[in-house]
Amino acid sequence: MATDYDELRSDVKESQNNSLEALQSANAPDARSVVRELDEADGLDGLDVPGGEFVAEELIVQVIPQKDDEFTCYSCFLVRHRSQVAREQNGHAYCTECEG
Repeated sequence: MATDYDELRSDVKESQNNSLEALQSANAPDARSVVRELDEADGLDGLDVPGGEFVAEELIVQVIPQKDDEFTCYSCFLVRHRSQVAREQNGHAYCTECEG
């Protein structure tokens, strides 16, 4: 007697059918209820939710002006030393990493 090895075994077929039936009968949320839950969660931002507190504290940062031997790369906007200038074009300097 020939055996069809491509055919699913009966126990595997039953478990697949049971899984499909379980998924179909499950109470999955519809799109409207998910959106409603997300909107409700957004409304709680900043209230008595842990991690949502507002801090009324100013950050103080010392800004150091650009030195004469530095330039700002027109591509990556990082301040670099003049030795890293790869090219200058139309009054804008580009660093070696951006040109590399």
